[in-house]
Amino acid sequence: MNYNQINEAKKFIEKNVNLKTKIGLILGSGLGSLAEEIKDVKYIPYKDIPHFPESTVKGHKGRLAIGKLEGKTVIAMQGRFHYYEGYSLKEVTFPVRVMQSMGIKQLIVTNAAGGIDLNFSVGGLMLISDHINFFGDNPLIGRNDDRLGTRFPDMTYAYDPKLRELAKYSANNLDIDLYEGIYIGVPGPSYETPAEIKMARTFGASAVGMSTVPEVITANHAGMKVLGISCITNMAAGILDKRLTHEEVEEVTTRVKSEFQNLVRKCLSQM
Repeated sequence: MNYNQINEAKKFIEKNVNLKTKIGLILGSGLGSLAEEIKDVKYIPYKDIPHFPESTVKGHKGRLAIGKLEGKTVIAMQGRFHYYEGYSLKEVTFPVRVMQSMGIKQLIVTNAAGGIDLNFSVGGLMLISDHINFFGDNPLIGRNDDRLGTRFPDMTYAYDPKLRELAKYSANNLDIDLYEGIYIGVPGPSYETPAEIKMARTFGASAVGMSTVPEVITANHAGMKVLGISCITNMAAGILDKRLTHEEVEEVTTRVKSEFQNLVRKCLSQM
């Protein structure tokens, strides 16, 4: 996706919505209902935006929501794109580039994840402290456009330390138990094998999912500060003697969405 395509998408959005915002939200599987809480909202279906992919996953509504949340003007992705849908990582991260062109400086990224840490429980929320890219690909591969970011971006603080402290403060204020750990991103769409989960635990991973890492790499390249939160919707393969299903993911996110929304809203109010 090139610079001209990014600008075409930006101009289309700004033609439909006359709001300036510096905060973006990417709402993952089963978590998109937070977009319903946005006031004075304007919805723009992805299919209407030039060069935008379309979300094909159940539970992802596939639209931008732009308006006010906790007194802040936000642009929220109600559903995201995934590598396993057949998109390239440049296509998966195209919306982050569009947000960059619109002036977004802070990005909250959420997802549903499988718990690898044996101390986690289903329905808990995990603050992402770092990630492991196990996609076998990177959205920055190819010729670098210096207008978008530096050739070799630093990833030391991929998840902004100040925003992580803000999330801990917010969770404590709301009496929410907030895990903290490392997210390992894998391509999917098959769930991991028990052997792969053992390997990931050896690597130091606390939770596993099929998203987030490409968007965070791109956001860091774009100079954004990122806050990442996972909803632990199931324990990863081999931990419990049961099969994994997407229906379980949706059921758990529905059950804990109130707590999740409260945490994100509290973080937003402090940003």
